[in-house]
Amino acid sequence: MIEIAEVQPPGVDRFPVRTPTPPAQPDALSREILALKKELNAVILAHNYQVPEIQDLADYVGDSLGLSQQAAKTNAEVIVFCGVHFMAETAKILNPNKIVVLPDKDAGCSLEESCPAPKLEAFQATNPHFYTITYINCSAEVKALSDVICTSGNAVKIVQAAPQDRDLLFVPDENLGAWVMEQTGRPMTLWRGNCYEKMVHFCKRSPARAIIIATEAGMLHRLKKECPDKTFIPAPTENCRCNECRFMKMNTLEKLYDCMASLEPRIELSTQVMRRARLPIERMLEISAR
Repeated sequence: MIEIAEVQPPGVDRFPVRTPTPPAQPDALSREILALKKELNAVILAHNYQVPEIQDLADYVGDSLGLSQQAAKTNAEVIVFCGVHFMAETAKILNPNKIVVLPDKDAGCSLEESCPAPKLEAFQATNPHFYTITYINCSAEVKALSDVICTSGNAVKIVQAAPQDRDLLFVPDENLGAWVMEQTGRPMTLWRGNCYEKMVHFCKRSPARAIIIATEAGMLHRLKKECPDKTFIPAPTENCRCNECRFMKMNTLEKLYDCMASLEPRIELSTQVMRRARLPIERMLEISAR
């Protein structure tokens, strides 16, 4: 069995996890959060789409799976996940013996909501030959129904490795699934799910002085930190206004402090769901490591 905490094959996450530099003169609330972190022996994880003031207080900033793996490497007893609900669930799946909290329990994800586990299970029952490939933006219960998980960075490789004698079902991101079909030539049944808003290496290497960023605005803060010599311009795309994720922006410094002070809202998952959901994540990492 591959050790999730130690191995992250190339291409699993789009952006490597970074360790931000804390603000030189934090305000009073930020100082209280940092004091609580020390008192609780906690690690603060912030997704790239979080507001700048949260990113600056985090121990690590990155994509969801990479952050969860960072948590598994630490000696922290408490994981504070500043992201959306499914990300905190993934952290709990990979760290079942640690306390996992998130600032706002209502910080959801339109992709996650588009694929409820009961509906997926009912659809899977219509074809016993389905091999379910699931984008990581989904609930723990959906992960538990999956054969393998993928990220945007490794979806093509995961599909290419899928059994040739099985009918592929790709959930929940219809747009990503359609693109992967074009890249691989593998026919797939696509779940009708969409993210309502849907580069670091590229931006660092690019000779361009100004770069248009058609993704969530939270990425701009990270890019400005890592590429201070470039100008970044946020731009909506034709089909999806990617420059703001309302769910990510539900987390605030005040909510971050409150969740650390009370250790609520807390992520609770059954042992059975965590065990079953971990298997397709492990399978993803095994395929990516080949």
